[in-house]
Amino acid sequence: MAVDISLTPPQPRPSAAAMRRALRRAADGAVLDATEAAVLLHARGEDLDALLAAAGRVRDAHLLAEGRPGVVTYSRSVFIPLTRLCRDRCHYCTFATVPHKLPAAFLERDEVLEIARAGAAQGCKEALFTLGDRPEERWPAAKEWLEARGYESTLDYVRASAIAVLEETGLLPHLNPGVLSWEELQRLRPVASSMGMMLETTAERLWSEKGGPHYGSPDKEPAVRLRVLTDAGRVNVPFTTGILIGIGENLTERAESLLAMRQVAKQYGHIQEVIIQNFRAKPDTAMRGMPDADLTELAATIAVARLVMPSTVSVQAPPNLVGEEFGLMLRAGVDDWGGVSPVTPDHVNPEQPWPQVETLAEITGQAGFSLRERLNVYPRYVRAAAGQWIDTRLTAHVSALALENGLANPDAPVVGREWQEPDGGLDTYGRADLNTAIDTEGRTGDRRGDFDEVYGDWAELKVPVAPQRLPEDVQRGLKLAADDPAALLDDTDAAMALLTADGDGLEQMVRLADELRREVVGDDVTYVVNRNINFSNVCYVGCRFCAFAQRERDADAFRLSAEEVADRAQEAWDSGATEVCMQGGIDPKLPVTYYADVVRAIKKRLPGMHVHAFSPMEIVSAAAKAGVSVREWLTELKEAGLDTIPGTAAEILDDDVRWVLTKGKLPTATWLDVVGTAHELGIRSSSTMMYGHVDHPGHWLSHFRVLAKLQDRTGGLTEFVALPFVHRNAPIYLAGVARPGPTRRDNRAVHAFARLALHGRIDNIQCSWVKLGDEGTAEILNGGANDLGGTLMEETISRMAGSEHGSARTVRELQAMASLAGRNARQRTTTYGRVRSDHQWPIV
Repeated sequence: MAVDISLTPPQPRPSAAAMRRALRRAADGAVLDATEAAVLLHARGEDLDALLAAAGRVRDAHLLAEGRPGVVTYSRSVFIPLTRLCRDRCHYCTFATVPHKLPAAFLERDEVLEIARAGAAQGCKEALFTLGDRPEERWPAAKEWLEARGYESTLDYVRASAIAVLEETGLLPHLNPGVLSWEELQRLRPVASSMGMMLETTAERLWSEKGGPHYGSPDKEPAVRLRVLTDAGRVNVPFTTGILIGIGENLTERAESLLAMRQVAKQYGHIQEVIIQNFRAKPDTAMRGMPDADLTELAATIAVARLVMPSTVSVQAPPNLVGEEFGLMLRAGVDDWGGVSPVTPDHVNPEQPWPQVETLAEITGQAGFSLRERLNVYPRYVRAAAGQWIDTRLTAHVSALALENGLANPDAPVVGREWQEPDGGLDTYGRADLNTAIDTEGRTGDRRGDFDEVYGDWAELKVPVAPQRLPEDVQRGLKLAADDPAALLDDTDAAMALLTADGDGLEQMVRLADELRREVVGDDVTYVVNRNINFSNVCYVGCRFCAFAQRERDADAFRLSAEEVADRAQEAWDSGATEVCMQGGIDPKLPVTYYADVVRAIKKRLPGMHVHAFSPMEIVSAAAKAGVSVREWLTELKEAGLDTIPGTAAEILDDDVRWVLTKGKLPTATWLDVVGTAHELGIRSSSTMMYGHVDHPGHWLSHFRVLAKLQDRTGGLTEFVALPFVHRNAPIYLAGVARPGPTRRDNRAVHAFARLALHGRIDNIQCSWVKLGDEGTAEILNGGANDLGGTLMEETISRMAGSEHGSARTVRELQAMASLAGRNARQRTTTYGRVRSDHQWPIV
């Protein structure tokens, strides 16, 4: 039965003057806004010719920049319809169906491999997995099928199937499983060299209003789909997206959809191609009576897409949906034909057969281009450093099928290759003495060699703006701090008054905080004798504040073997240390066993050494790499001997700030889930806040509230550590985005407020001598803090960022810091217990 799909009436055509102005700006290479893009979408006749000419020039420049002038590409692929069940109800779709029309809810593993092997025999190199969104959430038959075979979800089966295809056939999986969370993208990244999801449209009314093509489809909400595009960028997944034209959107909405994709592509650099697909009405769908999208309209949309997209993004039109108008689409700026299969039909548009590759090559040649085969992942990502875009477990698979220029090798044998990396040792590599050389020789340069690429487009960052300073209610805030300090978290005005206080108000808050410190923990300044061990600084996440991370080929890059880490732990123990604190980059070459191996190596030699290791970001990444849950991974680490974890990678627990700072780091909810899960398993943690960059006091207050709620739930936080931002070599500062760290006032206010607001929840407030220096540390100790942290023995992260306060302190020097504050110093354990008398640091 047909459904009445309500369409917006056609928009009035723009004036001739508006069209001329937009065409002139397009010809001049100006950045087009939504209004100009919408005007150009109206172009027809001579105006369309001018538009196509401008887009063609931009496409040619794109090909030159990508190192393939005059080359249009395609991917030789097979389509694997893993399941045609879906929880959504798109009114134009014939791919999704109901269980009783299928022989089974999913293809069996052997059926998947049969399709993939047939493709490999025909020289295909891509296995395009097509499936509906989370069918088990709508169809009991799907849930029962999965459970009968031991899978908890469709995504579990997708992952297993992708591994089977890699190992049994050698084809490279491109996954289209629909809407994915940040964590799910992390989990699938190691088994797929690329992924994709059509944005389709940002016109929310087509989803929210009854009669719209996406009404009743939870996964088609534009905001949800935009979040997937953004999260894919944060995870560094080469990604395909696009729009579907002619489904009821108006031209302004279409232009807004194109610009939404442009913004995400510019910020993260992961959008490898944008597909402009024309709607075609299909029988037995609610929209069967709708007109097909006009091919001239398609050409205009392709041209505008080419003009607005970053030069790194390819523009594609499916060749089986353009009729005989191949030449028109090439004039419009197409530089890729997408996946073309000699084996399987287009399961989404089965009524439209693929053109023969030979025919496509001839047609492309007639337009003055040569047709070349690419992989599912575009050449720029193939040529990038190993691990940056393609997981290292896929590097061999991709390299085996690629030419040096990143295109597909047509003569490469397509054969299965082992996917699971071998367990075993890892040799020490690179500048392993950086832990000491950083203080004597310094870093090789002030920034990574890929500074202009790895962090995304700086211009696209939306830095949070500080709210207007509230009318000061400092006296009320101070009264609350004196009477019921923890209640500050419930009173925004009072809290903000104190966080922004200066002069006498600041002095009174600092005094109250120090009196409360004396009441809660006494006058002793505590410290732990420990050694920091950074086991690798190789990382491709691209956090914009981090000056520690290096590419493997950078001069300062290093990684340590498990034996080397154990040797350094032994040195620390022999010098009186009770703790090793270990963190590293998200190094793609670390085996999945490395983390447990390192812990076991230390505990085997030094059963009494406390292992405080692995940030929540490392935990999430390693669990995803191992294909297990965070709980399972932490359980294994605890069994290996992990004692506590650092609550780092928190930065500011506000996602707006986090995405500016980190680009690819875990969302706030994930950080909380990791730390909360650790606490539930009996693994306690510290808590931290890095401040003084693009944040403001309102973010600090939110951060404290998040930590308080976590502590109320788990009770697992041992301390709060305030970390002033070290700006000197931080990329986000070098790019002119962040301010140069916090002020002295900020440092005093943050530590004092932490003491007051976290009262009754977290007793220990630690200050960072590495970042504050001796005098700054003494001042903070007289303003609510009671702990100095550790001796460290080596500290590379802050020193690489430009900290000038050294990387180690002796016990004597820590005692001198405490003396500057007029207090005595006392050694503690990691969890603030008393140190055994037989392992006190020798005071010499």
